[in-house]
Amino acid sequence: MLKIADNRTIFFHEGESMAIDDELESYLERLSDVLGHADRRTGLMDYCRGLMLPIKRKSVEPLAASLDPLHVQAKHQSLHHFVAKSSWSDRAVLREVRAVVEPVLGLERECYWIIDDTGIPKQGNHSVGVTRQYCGQLGKTENCQVAVSLSLASDQGSLPIQWRLYLPEDWTEDRSRCREAGVPDDIQFATKINIALAQIKQAQEDGVPPGIVLADPAYGDSADFRDQLSAMGIGYAVGIRAATSVWAPGTAPLPPEPTVGLGRPSKNLRRAPGHMPVSVKALALSLPTEAYQTVTWREGTNDTLRSRFAAVWIRTAHKDYWRSTLRPPEWLLIEWPEGDAEPLKYFLATAPANAVLEQLVYITKMRWRIERDYRELKQEFGLGQYEGRNWRGVHHHATLCIAAYAFLLHQRLTHGSKKNVAQPQAPALPQSYRPRGSGTSATPRARLDQHPAHPHRHSHRPTTSAMSLLRLG
Repeated sequence: MLKIADNRTIFFHEGESMAIDDELESYLERLSDVLGHADRRTGLMDYCRGLMLPIKRKSVEPLAASLDPLHVQAKHQSLHHFVAKSSWSDRAVLREVRAVVEPVLGLERECYWIIDDTGIPKQGNHSVGVTRQYCGQLGKTENCQVAVSLSLASDQGSLPIQWRLYLPEDWTEDRSRCREAGVPDDIQFATKINIALAQIKQAQEDGVPPGIVLADPAYGDSADFRDQLSAMGIGYAVGIRAATSVWAPGTAPLPPEPTVGLGRPSKNLRRAPGHMPVSVKALALSLPTEAYQTVTWREGTNDTLRSRFAAVWIRTAHKDYWRSTLRPPEWLLIEWPEGDAEPLKYFLATAPANAVLEQLVYITKMRWRIERDYRELKQEFGLGQYEGRNWRGVHHHATLCIAAYAFLLHQRLTHGSKKNVAQPQAPALPQSYRPRGSGTSATPRARLDQHPAHPHRHSHRPTTSAMSLLRLG
C-alpha cells in the first residue's frame, strides 16, 4: 500500500516494486561507470538512494543516519568523503544522466534549452560563493549562493543538464578565500550571462539536440547574449525589460551620412528627429485595443492559464548607431492581462515571420518547467540543504540531486504516474541516536532536522503538491 501526492492510496504487486528497484539499481550502476574508480560506486548508490528518502533534511548526516542508523558515524564519514573530497567529474555524471533521460523526452517534436539561475539562502562568510545578492527563492537581496543552469526541455518534461555556481567578484578577487573553499585556480570571475553562454557552447559540443533558448530578462535583455546566440545559429524566445528600445513598424535609422570631401566615409547608421527608436512599453501602449487577443497556453494546477497578448514584427535598436547594417527583424511579444493598467511582460523571439500568436505564446511560456524542476529539487531532493562549504561538495551534491530527480522523471515518462508514486522507507533510528550538536536531552527522532522552520515566519515557497518518490526496499 502506497501513498501518492493527493493522499489517495494505491496497491502494487510485489513484483512491480521489485522491478522498480531493479531499474534503480541498473540506473545507478550506469552512472557509477563514469566515476573513475570502482570504490566510488557505494557512495553514489547510497547518496542517491538517501536523497529519495522521505526525510525532512538531506544534508550528509541525516542521510547517513537514515541509511545506516546503527553505524551513523562511519556512514557519515563515507558519504562526506564521496561528496566533498572524491574527485569524480560532475560533467561526466550529468552527461550520462542526460543520455538516460534524453530519449524519452520527445525532443524530435520540440526541444528547448532553458537558461536560469537559482538562489540558495546560506549564512556565514565561508561557504563558497555566499554573499549578499538577489535570491529568487526569497524574492529579495540576502546572503545566498546562486547557481546558473542549462536545462533540456520538451512538452513532456525537463531536466537540468549543466549546473555551475556563480562566484561574485568579492570572491574571485580574494584568492586566499577561494583556495580555502577549494575553488579551482582556473575559475575566474564570469558573469551569469557568460556562464550561460559557456554552458550553451558546451551543450553544442556535447551533441545535445538543438533547441530554442528560453531565458528571463536577466539574460534576454542583454543584446550581447542574444547576438551570440544568433552567431551560434540558435533561436531564442527570451524575456526583456520594458525599457528595451526597438524600431516600431515603419520606422528605421537613417543610412550612413554621405561622404563630403576626402574624409573617411561614414559607415554607421544614424538617428535624427523622426528617426528614433521607442521603448517596448511605449510601443505596447500605442497599439490599438484590437491588437491584443486572449490566448490560452496550458492547463494549470487549479485553472486554465490564459492572458492577453499582442505580437509585433520589429527590429531591436541597441547601439545600432555603431553598426552599418540593420539588426534582423524578430517578434516582440507583449503580455497585457485584462484589467491591468499596463503591460506585464515583454519577450523577443526569433521565430519565422509567419509564426502565429498562439505559437509564440506557447514557446515563451514553456520556461515554467524550470521553475517546477527547482521547486521539486529543493523541496523533495534537498538541493539547498548541503551543509559543506567547499566548491567540490556543493557541485557534487547538486549533481547527485539532479541524478536522483532524473530517475523519477524517467520513471514517469516511461511507465506513467503509477510507477512514480512509491515512497522509500527509511530505517527506524535507534533510541540512542543524537544528531551532532544536540544536547543530551534532545529527542532522537523528532529533532533529526537541526534547522526546523520557525512557525511565525512567512514561507517564500509556493504551496504545491510534491513529486512522489520511489520505494527502495
